[in-house]
Amino acid sequence: MTGTALLVMDVQEANVARFPDPGYLPRLRGVIAAARAGGLPVISVMVGFRPGFPEVSPRNKIFGGIAARAGSGSNEIHPDVAPLDGDVVVTKRRVSAFAGSDLDVVLRAGEIDHLILTGIATSGVVLSTLRQAADLDFRLTVVGDCCLDNDPEVHRVLVEKVFPRQADVTTSALFAQGLD
Repeated sequence: MTGTALLVMDVQEANVARFPDPGYLPRLRGVIAAARAGGLPVISVMVGFRPGFPEVSPRNKIFGGIAARAGSGSNEIHPDVAPLDGDVVVTKRRVSAFAGSDLDVVLRAGEIDHLILTGIATSGVVLSTLRQAADLDFRLTVVGDCCLDNDPEVHRVLVEKVFPRQADVTTSALFAQGLD
């Protein structure tokens, strides 16, 4: 699978706490292990801001209230899926993994043209990144059960009806089998 990378997006401690699913982290760990065993780079993407949040406009409905919520949970990548030494960690400033980050530069430098998407939330970072990556002509795969959303119906509609228009959709078990 040369030219392929796994993106683990917004799996930060505060997000995991907000989207409780006891099976999520074990499934994601399995996908990460399968990717590593298959020689795929694993890129962690996290949202982050400078002290004082100078990147956040009060007009931004998603991030505008972030200063008030600061300190409401760790912004660190969850330790169950923490990057290893040498893994790339990308910090983004908006919903899409590409927005306000150097992800595109990292991918081009690594000659990556196929992205495997996982993350929290399905209707947030996964949807936004998928749309932007499709517009940038990346081949895309979404590991549906390694994405979480606070609305199960929104997750279902995205994974079953929206994402297949621009990506292959698989499960963690099928993904791991495909790398054997």
